[in-house]
Amino acid sequence: MTEDAQAPAALAERIVSQLAAPAVDEVRAFAAALGEAAGARAVLFYGSNLRTGSLEGVLDFYVLTPGEQVEKIWPRVSYHELEAGDKTLRAKVAAMSLKAFAKAAAGELTDTTIWARFVQPSALVWTGDDGAKCDVTAAIADAAKTAARLAAALGPKSGSADAYWRALFQATYQAEFRVEKTGRENDILSVNEEHFSVLLPLAWRAQGIAVSHKGGQLTPNLTEGDRSAILAWWDKRQRMGKPLNFMRLLKASTTFEGATRYAAWKIERHTGMPVEVTPFRERHPILAAPGVLFQLWRHRRK
Repeated sequence: MTEDAQAPAALAERIVSQLAAPAVDEVRAFAAALGEAAGARAVLFYGSNLRTGSLEGVLDFYVLTPGEQVEKIWPRVSYHELEAGDKTLRAKVAAMSLKAFAKAAAGELTDTTIWARFVQPSALVWTGDDGAKCDVTAAIADAAKTAARLAAALGPKSGSADAYWRALFQATYQAEFRVEKTGRENDILSVNEEHFSVLLPLAWRAQGIAVSHKGGQLTPNLTEGDRSAILAWWDKRQRMGKPLNFMRLLKASTTFEGATRYAAWKIERHTGMPVEVTPFRERHPILAAPGVLFQLWRHRRK
């Protein structure tokens, strides 16, 4: 069997290994609590805490539920806390159906956030049924193929893996309504260099894009017709990126469960000013915001 024929299996094997990344017991316990409460199929853990193993700050989870996606604007975002011995663990949780997640990862939807986020390392830290691992693996492999395909069209004719990924992340950050600092893609690539350098040729070959290596340079065999088709696909998503992200931010401002506790923790962490979480502030975070801001202003003046 040729190398290209083996590529889909090689990519799947790589994704399985990536998703099995170690996570501390507290993270797995938190994921289990979230998954069981939501009746979920799987929980993914990602972000800088996955890489460092730290429990400080806010942990990032994606909770993937069964059935069809009910909400048209997804994911639903919430904030959770869990007492673990003498520690309080905090998490920002995004929830959506696994079916919608898989479609977005495969590039079938106008969304850009799923495949751009989950081509980066993540760990499958909890599953609710026997088939969940297989379904999540397939979705993450599709995310890698979607991202790599666009990287081939946006990047140079020949170049390092780093050059292709940099072109991809620069384009997706510009297309989305985000607040990342300029050069954020360099931070992502520098701490995950081995992950991205191995993943790119695997993801290309797994979808039939032949690639040659010479002196550390990669050359994907992409025809001008293929490149034009990929860029036309991207043009629609690029134009929809900011409006879609703005709609999600607008929705989150009214549906972010636990937003008051999350904001109170962030304010105290960054300014040292404790914020009392009252029933009124829990029910009406937007109405309560001016009072908290005035309190913060007085605190800073002191």
